[in-house]
Amino acid sequence: MKNRPFLERLTFALAGLGNAWKRERSFRTQVWIAGAVGLVLLGLRPPAIWWAVILLTIAFVLVAELLNAAVEALIDHLHPDIHTEIRIIKDMAAGAVLVASITAGAIGVALVVSSLSNS
Repeated sequence: MKNRPFLERLTFALAGLGNAWKRERSFRTQVWIAGAVGLVLLGLRPPAIWWAVILLTIAFVLVAELLNAAVEALIDHLHPDIHTEIRIIKDMAAGAVLVASITAGAIGVALVVSSLSNS
């Protein structure tokens, strides 16, 4: 599987995004939130640095969501039974998404406060 051509690897990555969209409600929710944030950016027209910070934050949350989904899918496949340690691992992965989401919210608040104070 190593050293495949770029387009083939890109196809795998796009399939992963498509599967996350189909299987993970949380991922779809985060994508919709990202779209709404994009509309807010268009309305506020903040300086370029804010665009960069917000786009990186959106990517951070989506990456956390994708990794959480991948970890959960792998764990469920390898160990479908309920087990205390498995639950803890899945909870920690979900906690990573929560931290990313709270951070994104705080950055969003900072953007709005900055935009209002510059008006």
